[in-house]
Amino acid sequence: MTSEETTVSGACKPIPRHVERPERLQVDSVVLVNTGDGKGKSSAAFGVMSRGWARGWRVGVVQFMKSGKWNAGERKLADHLGIDWWTLGDGFTWESEDLDESALKNRHAWQVAEAKLASGDYDLLILDELTYVVNYGWVPIDAVVAGLTGRWSKTNVVITGRDAPAEIIDLADTVTEMTVVKHAYQRGIMARKGIEY
Repeated sequence: MTSEETTVSGACKPIPRHVERPERLQVDSVVLVNTGDGKGKSSAAFGVMSRGWARGWRVGVVQFMKSGKWNAGERKLADHLGIDWWTLGDGFTWESEDLDESALKNRHAWQVAEAKLASGDYDLLILDELTYVVNYGWVPIDAVVAGLTGRWSKTNVVITGRDAPAEIIDLADTVTEMTVVKHAYQRGIMARKGIEY
């Protein structure tokens, strides 16, 4: 260990004392991506939703894939706070009785999201589970990239979903990959209100 490093009790890696910081830039908005196989992608996005609302931002959520039949806690919170919310899917593909109908609904969800991105009405838009509709080929990646890059300059965006395409990762300002270390589902524990939804 050098004089430039110190350790935290129990930590394996030294922590640098001095970190070179890049020049600070002021930007109008950012794009965040929460991806990976681990739990917490949407939960983290809804944390940002709450933070944005607390700062007086105009906030909207467009949910792809998920069905409006779910009685989700985050939706209850959004309704209570007056956050605009659109749940436009019909459930995940393994639940779908008609994949053509699922594709149609999710293409419509993108049209809604695209209009909201360009509208100038939102300081923050959360595009929950967007990666799936791109990866399934229901919405072309070029259309998504164009919608994100052409958004109103002050609209911050959080995108969630597994396997974020490289094109979305490239344009994002912050990308976090959630990894599974252990999950209750692996032991057969059912999803719990207040934890998963």
